[in-house]
Amino acid sequence: MSETEVRRVLAGVHAEVLPVAAGETSTVYPTLAAADPDRFGLSLATTGGEVFDVGEAFAGFALMSAAKPFTFALVCAHLGADRARRELGVNATGEAFNAVAPVLEAPGGRTNPMVNAGAIATCSRLPGADVEAQWTHLLAGLSAFAGRELHLDAELYADVTATNFRNTEIAGALAGKGALAGDPSDALELYSRQSCLDVTAHDLAVMASTLADGGMNPVTRQQVIAPELCWPVLAVMATAGMYEHSGEWLYDVGLPGKSGIGGGVLTVSPGKAGLGSFSPRLDAAGNSVRGVLAATRLAAELGLGLFGSRPA
Repeated sequence: MSETEVRRVLAGVHAEVLPVAAGETSTVYPTLAAADPDRFGLSLATTGGEVFDVGEAFAGFALMSAAKPFTFALVCAHLGADRARRELGVNATGEAFNAVAPVLEAPGGRTNPMVNAGAIATCSRLPGADVEAQWTHLLAGLSAFAGRELHLDAELYADVTATNFRNTEIAGALAGKGALAGDPSDALELYSRQSCLDVTAHDLAVMASTLADGGMNPVTRQQVIAPELCWPVLAVMATAGMYEHSGEWLYDVGLPGKSGIGGGVLTVSPGKAGLGSFSPRLDAAGNSVRGVLAATRLAAELGLGLFGSRPA
């Protein structure tokens, strides 16, 4: 498909989805609740290094849970994918992203790296002698995926740390089950910081395309993770990346995806491209309504889906 055709499809999908007003902004944190619900940006980054943007593709928003695949990738690089699976779990919980019950019910408190509990456990396994060294490693890795230095949203971070009651409960439950590799407060701190990084739909597309391109950032040409680590990351995204709607997402989109309650959705078409979107209106599971619709349309029109893919 030509560059002109890709731009036409992207603009057409953006125009088609823009009027959709279903969903509500997240009320988990006051800063998120105050987000402008009408903002909408789309971006597509090919494995060849081309990036196409439409709408508010450079509007900043909170990375939130869209960080989870990339933190898992960094921990897989540190521990190895097999050990990461044994210690963290990879099966979908079927419950809300911030549920405590799966930790209490599962052997060893294992869930999966795409829900809050598994992501907090993942953060506890980052390399580093202390929490600041771990954060340095994590921030550098997430920035390498994005192809630029990412920064913490200080206002959101203050908001999150002041109201992080559910995740504090989850960290305590994980510690009680022996599911953390370090201090629960350190794991929660790392998890909170990664969630509060400021990103754009353009960033998410590049990050997704890095996973699509065997771990190499297609824009900077930096090899961020080893090619063989993309498989396990994409596997858990496919099974649990869209929370309890992951089955419906895979049925409709046919690609690994990950959402965040900041309004971001990233989608990976292995060997072809990454999609990034931003729209703060969420469905009941915490996924961007417009983001899901846009990914569904783009996967079909551009032939990106794994189950009905067309040649690039």
